[in-house]
Amino acid sequence: MEIPLFPLNAVLFPGGVLPLRIFEQRYLDMAAACMKEERPFGVCLIVSGDETGAVAEPHPVGTLARITDWEMEQLGILQVTTRGEQRFRIVDKAVSPDNLWRAVVEIIANDGPLPFPVERQRLLPLLRRIAGEVGPGRFPEPRHYDDAEWVGYRITEILPVQNLAKQKLLELDDPISRLEILEKFLDQRQLLD
Repeated sequence: MEIPLFPLNAVLFPGGVLPLRIFEQRYLDMAAACMKEERPFGVCLIVSGDETGAVAEPHPVGTLARITDWEMEQLGILQVTTRGEQRFRIVDKAVSPDNLWRAVVEIIANDGPLPFPVERQRLLPLLRRIAGEVGPGRFPEPRHYDDAEWVGYRITEILPVQNLAKQKLLELDDPISRLEILEKFLDQRQLLD
């Protein structure tokens, strides 16, 4: 699968919501093409470089992003809401003439919903409380509190940690290990009941 990449100082998770304010012409063109062709683009955390200007180097694992809503309140500034789909791994990439990364990616398959483990139940009240506070804009329906992968991604999104730590949790293939790490982290900070 070949996709354009959007390196950002943010980590998008499958099922997550990421609002973007797009103003660089290359990304405006990319967003327009993705909306017209109803296809996703890739969001990757930046390894080096900046979001604007020269092309930034992306991490090799990212998430497909699909534009679900858009608005142009002001000429040249596009506000979009994206929703994370599957994780991917970059196989090959090159900078195109329009100064965008274009990448051949392989989708990182998941095994479908994984039952939430009983021994990690302490995580759920915190997530339910935060989801209720931030509302459906941040945690849209359907909410899958019985799916270990979904719960792990949602908790990771809201953690007050650096993006590199979130990236490592995105790259982790085992949802149960992700939950164990999250529970330990939250326990150390006395954030769980």
